[in-house]
Amino acid sequence: MDKIAELQAIASQVRRDVVRQVHACQSGHPGGSLGCADFLTALYFEVMQHDPAFAMKGRGEDVFFLSNGHISPVWYSVLARSGYFPIEELKTFRQLNSRLQGHPTTHEGLPGVRVASGSLGQGVSVAIGMALAKKMDGDDRTVFALTGDGELQEGQVWEAFMFAAHNKVDNLIVAVDYNGRQIDGDTDKVLSLGDLGAKFEAFGWLVLTMKGNDMADVVAVLNNARTLSKQGKPIVILMHTEMGYPVDFMVGSHKWHGVAPNDEQLARALEQLPETLGDY
Repeated sequence: MDKIAELQAIASQVRRDVVRQVHACQSGHPGGSLGCADFLTALYFEVMQHDPAFAMKGRGEDVFFLSNGHISPVWYSVLARSGYFPIEELKTFRQLNSRLQGHPTTHEGLPGVRVASGSLGQGVSVAIGMALAKKMDGDDRTVFALTGDGELQEGQVWEAFMFAAHNKVDNLIVAVDYNGRQIDGDTDKVLSLGDLGAKFEAFGWLVLTMKGNDMADVVAVLNNARTLSKQGKPIVILMHTEMGYPVDFMVGSHKWHGVAPNDEQLARALEQLPETLGDY
């Protein structure tokens, strides 16, 4: 099996984990989680140099921050599948006293999580702080972050984008889940984002685009971003995805932003997602 096929197989299992987690507690956010499964799988299983033993300061390794913390199911699956904590723990998603809360938190001590997220608009600022700390420490590793397109309607992110460009935070790669949908509908109807690429360029960022549900393109663009980093500009990847991908009744609808599948819908979803690594 070649590397892309191997990553696709992992992503399929991650997607099974997502729908099963959300179904079990009848709560959570499957749409964005499914759409971002390829990106996070590629990041953790191919692109980043990271240590599942987990040290909070992350010295000498690449680190990742999830700003749109409501898509925690996909991150929890990828963390578990890459060795940060037991895969069986995915059964505890959103349960009382679980380390796997609906939005990632730190006081439960879950390996892989360096900051609580889910209050939208803040994650990029935290990632910039970590990237600056790495520069001060002489650490040449890279900081990655993921944000949602609806999240870009927040004001703080644009202050952060200005700050990063002004301070040449060029060890930072931010991906935007550009699916065009948010909890209340299409982003164009809720609050249009305009020409995001032109905006980022005007703010002094290097802009790349990615087909976020094409594993080969995900890997290629992430590797290219790495090559282009540390040249004076922060990098943003406009990652075009489909919310709910590839489950046929979820794709393309904002209604699956934060709705759990019932028993029949779970079965239908699992039929479309091959089991490759074994369910928990």
